Amino acid sequence: MKPTTLFIDRIKTKLFFKSFTWFTRILLSIAFIPSGLKKLLGERFTNISVDNPVGFFFEGLYQSGFYWNYLGFMQVLCSLLIIIPRTMYLAAVLYLPIIININIIVISMNFKGTPIITGLMLLANIYLLVWDYKKTNTILSVLLKK
Repeated sequence: MKPTTLFIDRIKTKLFFKSFTWFTRILLSIAFIPSGLKKLLGERFTNISVDNPVGFFFEGLYQSGFYWNYLGFMQVLCSLLIIIPRTMYLAAVLYLPIIININIIVISMNFKGTPIITGLMLLANIYLLVWDYKKTNTILSVLLKK
């Protein structure tokens, strides 16, 4: 067995890491619920004026209609699936492109403080993918084969 696999298997037996993983899952779930529900219900996410580039961006997404609702649906879906042990890995895989996209948006639009939060969310999501290292390794090995 690879040293990485042995290390992760050993960590997974420790109460601290089991608790930390649950805590991470709960935080990631809570993080997407408010914004996801607003989008899913067709409400505006912010009241920033369209004169501001950030307000203009969010207004454009809001005006897209179904896409706005779809973004909210995916956030709420990930929030629910990440709490259920059997679907946690699927949720982490779905969560990854969403949080990467959000992170790129907040960095490119010069949000104040938000890149730190979304960066930590991205790290937490990567932690969950590493937690299920065997599944992640299987997927990566299939994707990287030519």
